[in-house]
Amino acid sequence: MHAWPASDVPALPGTGRPLRLHDTSTGGPVSIDPGPVARIYVCGITPYDATHMGHAATYNAFDLVQRVWLDTKRQVQYVQNVTDVDDPLLERAADTGEDWTALAERETALFREDMTALRLLPPAHYIGAVEAIPGIVPLIERLREMGAAYDVEGDVYFSVETDPHFGAVSGLDAAAMRLLAAERGGDPERPGKKNPLDPMLWRTRREGEPSWDGASLGPGRPGWHIECVAIALDHLGMGFDVQGGGSDLAFPHHEMGASHAQVLTGEYPYAKAYVHAGMVALDGEKMSKSRGNLVFVSTLRREGVDPAAIRLALLAHHYRADWEWTDAVLSEAVERLGRWRAAVSRPDGPSAEGLLAEVREALADDLDAPRALAAVDAWVALQAADGGTDTGAPGLVSRTVDALLGVAL
Repeated sequence: MHAWPASDVPALPGTGRPLRLHDTSTGGPVSIDPGPVARIYVCGITPYDATHMGHAATYNAFDLVQRVWLDTKRQVQYVQNVTDVDDPLLERAADTGEDWTALAERETALFREDMTALRLLPPAHYIGAVEAIPGIVPLIERLREMGAAYDVEGDVYFSVETDPHFGAVSGLDAAAMRLLAAERGGDPERPGKKNPLDPMLWRTRREGEPSWDGASLGPGRPGWHIECVAIALDHLGMGFDVQGGGSDLAFPHHEMGASHAQVLTGEYPYAKAYVHAGMVALDGEKMSKSRGNLVFVSTLRREGVDPAAIRLALLAHHYRADWEWTDAVLSEAVERLGRWRAAVSRPDGPSAEGLLAEVREALADDLDAPRALAAVDAWVALQAADGGTDTGAPGLVSRTVDALLGVAL
């Protein structure tokens, strides 16, 4: 599966700051010190609907991670999956009468268009669940051979008790995990399971559902968590720098994935840091496909909204915060974009070297994009009030905003 084209990232003078991020597993900030190649895995979409603001906010956050690392002169190995076969996708296809593969292909293509418009840097490896199945099956077989997986009526489950570190990602107790498992795709009430929290690794073939050759597992399709593990281990290996996604993925998805990998390899940890973006709401409730309260990137683009303004609307909120999308949020972003473009269109202005340092420090400090925007706002206000004589300043501001915030002025 191919990703989307990369936009150019301008070179900036000097070198960026070391990155600090909030790690869900420790509950506090950690310094991320990758080697020459920084490794990050971000969980992708289930393509049964278009890209909404919740998606865009999450992927915008991890785009900033890439940009901070690139500014420190590192290479970035970024991997993202597409869950192009799963229950929600099959249910939507059944409801609409559309072939599920056609639905997945169309929505994945639209996602690529949205990511390109927002100028989010693409992953080096963009892998669909279906294409990963040949690598998933041997991992499940190995878990079963190790005694870490067992069968229930033909389905294969992972035993969470085989991982001594289970629970370390989310820090939740068993009762809280059980409630979330029921809400987020698990089946804690199913009879025959050793532990209610045990997640499915392989779903045996059901009538009317797609299935693939599972070798000794029999025909079927993979569970959600093992999909990402197979892709991450294949392209990044154990102990990669950042596992990213929305905050609703901390449990069960990232918790289960870490346990799968740790049992498979006998190594710990799966990822050095687990970083999670907040949820975006509309009309007082989290945006979600199940609720249908969505604002789509593609819809705004069709209505003529500049993608740079959409991106500024996202950047105005700290990535870990839960916030609400409103017309006012977008209007403020449109106005800000206009001010910034007017300021950098002048032939000279106040010195911008201090601005570059401020933006670098803000983003290095747990991706504090609102602080970075405030620094640019301050330079723009000086430009409007007093101007300046530095002929290189507008160009440096433009390159700073482009390279570090992904906004083309």
